[in-house]
Amino acid sequence: MDLSARDRILATAHDLFYRDGIRATGIDRVIAEAGVTKVTFYRHFPSKNDLVLAFLAHRHALWMAWFTDALQRHAPRKGPPLGALLPALAEWFDGDGYRGCAFINIAAELGASVPGALEAVRTHKADMADTIATLLPPGRARRSDAAAVALVVDGAIVQAQMAGNGGDALKAAARALKAFDAI
Repeated sequence: MDLSARDRILATAHDLFYRDGIRATGIDRVIAEAGVTKVTFYRHFPSKNDLVLAFLAHRHALWMAWFTDALQRHAPRKGPPLGALLPALAEWFDGDGYRGCAFINIAAELGASVPGALEAVRTHKADMADTIATLLPPGRARRSDAAAVALVVDGAIVQAQMAGNGGDALKAAARALKAFDAI
């Protein structure tokens, strides 16, 4: 299926921004690899910041869809639902081109230099924690427990990226999650 020019630009930017980073990826490279003209590019994205925000929205939708699907696919037949979390992360960590969390990377690379980017990062992380909360037993501590589990997940993501494999990160995350008696 042929993608529209906007979708080609966004898909190209997605791949380049995730693999190489925002600052290392110039607009001319996105334009060349997307096979569009500068006029077409700027018609859809008046600035690089606009493209960055579109990338974040696109990445959020893709990753959250994958995450909820992976949690369902890895749901344990017996035992607590949180048991799906580590196999889902293992699937991601072992995937081709894993380069950590795009949102953590963006927060570290850009900080507040792109208006709206940190808000997109916060929204993504809140949605991830909300999804994790669905794996935890209902109760007053559900939200705070989900925040703690999300912190463990973020640590595992960063460790897997730095180490170049997820094995040790997943072992450490499993140890940390034992406090929840949920894996």
